Amino acid sequence: VQLQASGGGLVQAGGSLRLSCAISRSVFSIEVMGWYRQAPGEQRELVATMTWRGSANYAGSVGGRFTISPISRDNDKSTVYLQMNSLKPEDTAVYYCYVNVPQVYPYDYWGQGTQVTVSS
Repeated sequence: VQLQASGGGLVQAGGSLRLSCAISRSVFSIEVMGWYRQAPGEQRELVATMTWRGSANYAGSVGGRFTISPISRDNDKSTVYLQMNSLKPEDTAVYYCYVNVPQVYPYDYWGQGTQVTVSS
């Protein structure tokens, strides 16, 4: 299972970015997909996840500003997006996409990370 994240960059506070993660699996084979982030000197933390049933979960700090949405591109590929609005300097971090694929060991897969920097 391969994940390729993109869409990071430098944006001013109050601006928007959309992150994309291209996944080499059909969205229908993914149990959970999501985004995590890690700021310098901090532990990696959950930003948003979505189950195959469509149930979304957001960190309290991003609720109402970020939206996760998966798209199935064809039978064996999919993409998960993270739309980020009203960005704040504290959103600055490396963002990682994540999937859990129960049929494929080791089940948990991560993308390479994309840097998001929000200037004040």
